[in-house]
Amino acid sequence: MDLDLACHLSIVTGSAEPGDLAPILGRLRELGYRRAVLAPLDESAADSTALRAVFADAGVLPITMCGQGPGADVSSPDPAERAAGAAALRASVDFAARVGADQVGGVPYGLFGRPGEPLAPDAFERSAREVGAVADYAADRGVQLTFEVLNRYEEAAINTAREAMDYVAASGSDNLGIHLDTFHMAVEEADMNEAIRHALPRLRYLELGQSGRGLLSTGAIDIPGVLQEALDDGYQGRIGIEAFSRPFMDDAVADMLSIWRAPYDDGIALASDAVRVIRTGWTASIPGRRARRLSRSGA
Repeated sequence: MDLDLACHLSIVTGSAEPGDLAPILGRLRELGYRRAVLAPLDESAADSTALRAVFADAGVLPITMCGQGPGADVSSPDPAERAAGAAALRASVDFAARVGADQVGGVPYGLFGRPGEPLAPDAFERSAREVGAVADYAADRGVQLTFEVLNRYEEAAINTAREAMDYVAASGSDNLGIHLDTFHMAVEEADMNEAIRHALPRLRYLELGQSGRGLLSTGAIDIPGVLQEALDDGYQGRIGIEAFSRPFMDDAVADMLSIWRAPYDDGIALASDAVRVIRTGWTASIPGRRARRLSRSGA
C-alpha cells in the first residue's frame, strides 16, 4: 500500500518533548506512517534541534501547525495587526524548516474560533492575499503551506471546499494548498466526495476523522468509501488521520475543541486500526487494484 500516511500525535500524546515522542514515532513508523503531525506548540521555547533529531532517528517526517492570535491576524483591517499575523506565519514556516518539516498546516487565515459570522468580503480578500504571500515564502524554503477547512461550530471563516477554492483563488498564490477533513465535511458538505473532487486541484492533505472523534472503524462516516472515491478521482496527496480522547490532551486544548469524553484509551491501537481501515479503501480503489495486479504478475 504505497500511500503517504500521517498520524496526528494528539491521538497518542499531549507532549511534544523529544524523549516522549521517540518511542511513539518508532511505533508509528512500524505501522507504516511516514509522517506525524505535531500539535501547536510554543515555537520559541521548543528545542527544534532535538525535535529534528528524534524524527530523523525514527525515519518519520514532521508536519507542524500554525495559527493567529490577538494582535496578529492577517484578516484584520489594521495594517500593523496584519503585518504581525504574517510575521507569525513566516516564523512558523521557519520553525518547520528547522525541525525538518516540509508542510505547515492549521488555521493561518484568522483567529481560531471566530464567533458570530463569516469573514466579510474585504477581510476574506485581505487574509487570502497575506496567506498567499506566506505560501510563496514557504515554497521558497521547501515547505508546503496548507489551511484546514473547519466546521461552523469551530470557525466561521471557511467551512466548505467551495469557499476554500475561492480563498485559494483570492490568494494569488500557486503554492497555497487545501486541507480537507472528513469530520468537518460531514457537518458542512452535502456530498463529501463531490467536495473532494471540487478541491482536488489544490487538495494537498486529506484527513480522515470519524464522527465521534474515535476509531476510524466505528462511526457514521464511511471512511473506506470516501478514500476509495478520492483515490479513484486521482487524489495522490498525503492522507492523515486524526482523533481526540481527553486523557491524551491538555485540558485547555480539550476544552477548546469540546473533547469531553474518552472515545478510545489506546492511541497506538487507534493508529493501527486506522491503517486497516485505510487499506480497505485502498484495496477497493482503482490504484489499489492495479497495484495488486502488478504485484501478482511480478511486474
